[in-house]
Amino acid sequence: MTIHHLDAGTFHPRGSLGGRLAPERLVAHCLLVERPDGLLLVDTGLGRADRADPKGRLGPPFVAMMRPDLAPEQAAAAQVEALGHSVDDVTDIVVTHLDLDHAGGIGDFPRARVHVFGAELDAASKPLRRESQRYVRAQWQDATWERHDEAGDGWFGFDSVTVLGDDVVLVPLIGHTRGHCGVAVRRPEGGWLLHAGDSYFHAGEKETPRTCPSGLRAFQSLVQMDRRARHANQERLRELHAAHADEVTVFCAHDASELDRLR
Repeated sequence: MTIHHLDAGTFHPRGSLGGRLAPERLVAHCLLVERPDGLLLVDTGLGRADRADPKGRLGPPFVAMMRPDLAPEQAAAAQVEALGHSVDDVTDIVVTHLDLDHAGGIGDFPRARVHVFGAELDAASKPLRRESQRYVRAQWQDATWERHDEAGDGWFGFDSVTVLGDDVVLVPLIGHTRGHCGVAVRRPEGGWLLHAGDSYFHAGEKETPRTCPSGLRAFQSLVQMDRRARHANQERLRELHAAHADEVTVFCAHDASELDRLR
C-alpha cells in the first residue's frame, strides 16, 4: 500500500496581512491510497467543474475571499491521472465532511463509493439556513453513498466506525459541522495517519499550549456548528498528539506546513 499526499485546492485568503491574521497559503490536503483492491481518496478538494466555473459552483463570495488557484492540473482527478491511473481506478472516497472545498471532486470519480458519516449526509441533504452556503449539492448529487451511522468501535480512546477492513476508519469529531469526522488510515510501515479535516486549521493548535493566528481563530468560530464539541475534540486531539505522536501522525486539511512536511 502506498500513500500520496495531495494538495487539491490552494487558497490565498484575502486580508491575511502577511500571515499575521491568517496564513498566506492554505491547502486542501487529500490522501490518495493505492490499495490492492483499488484506489482510495480521503477528501477530494476542488473538482474539475469547480475550476471551470468557480463563481457559478463555489459562489462569488467564496472566490473573492479565498482566492483559490484554479489550475486544472491541481484537481485530484488530474493528479490521479498524472500518477498513471484512471479516475475509474478510484473505488472509494472517504470524506471528513461535505463542505464545498472538501467535496468538490466527488463528481470526477463516477465509479467510486463515497463513505460519509450519516449525520453529515443528513446535514448536507437538509441544511439549516446557516449551513446553506457551505454545501453545494451539484458537487455530489450523483454520488453513490456508503452511509455510516454507528460509532461504536474504539480507536485510541475515540469512538470510530470501520470503513474498509481494519485499515481505514471514520473518527467522529463533531463541531465544525454536524457530522464532521477525522479519517484514520493505517500506514504501510506501521502506525496511523489521522486526517483531522477541519477539526483545527493551524498546526499550532495541536500543540500545548496551542497557538493560532487571530483571523484564522475567528474564522473557525464563525463557521462552527457546535462550539463546545469543537473545542472538546480539539483538546482530545492535543492529548492524542502528545501521548501517541510515535504511533499517530495527526494533520488537518488546510495547514500548508503539515502538507509540506508529510510530502
